[in-house]
Amino acid sequence: MRAAEPAGRDCSLAPAADEGFIAYQGAAFDAVAIGASAGGVTALQAVIGALPARFPAAVFVVQHLDPRHKSLLADLLGRHAQMAVKEAVNGERIEPGTVYIAPPDTHLLVANGHISLTSSELVHFTRPSVDLLFESVAAAYRDRAIGVILTGSGLDGATGIRAIKEQGGTTIVQDPADALHPSMPSNAYATGCVDFKLRLDDVGPAIVRLVLESWTTPAEDA
Repeated sequence: MRAAEPAGRDCSLAPAADEGFIAYQGAAFDAVAIGASAGGVTALQAVIGALPARFPAAVFVVQHLDPRHKSLLADLLGRHAQMAVKEAVNGERIEPGTVYIAPPDTHLLVANGHISLTSSELVHFTRPSVDLLFESVAAAYRDRAIGVILTGSGLDGATGIRAIKEQGGTTIVQDPADALHPSMPSNAYATGCVDFKLRLDDVGPAIVRLVLESWTTPAEDA
């Protein structure tokens, strides 16, 4: 993994998660939040497809979608995934090894180990909002969260990347030079709160190495 160059801004770190934090035994991180927009479906297929079936963390995805149509994103990603992939349901308990997709025109949040869906106002002209997801993940998981920004247009995600980093989490952006639409990863990178700037093919493997840093399978524990 190639470390991102510092952008000259301060991202102070906050220790220790609050009482809403849920740790999965043995994992170095417990939550991965991914944001994407234009060009994101193909990018998400590559990243989600690289995660193993017994991945010991929950994954939350916001992909900007046309709110006028039923989403097929969970099905599309599920065809390329070893993990369980589903559209998020309000109030459901968060489980490791599961990818939760934000429904169209609905913000996806997490709190106290459960999914929270809301139709509150648009953020950066979008709903679902990457920023709102990342801010809720930062509050819930603190330094046990990873935030990832992939290809997309606009500003959404930059504030969220800062929130995750300020709470001690780890942040990744797709290299803008490698992105079909570079503005979302570029704006996130410009915050100075990015740990890794990677080509798309390296993002999934990097997440696996980070999350599995201290995790072994039960067979390896024996």
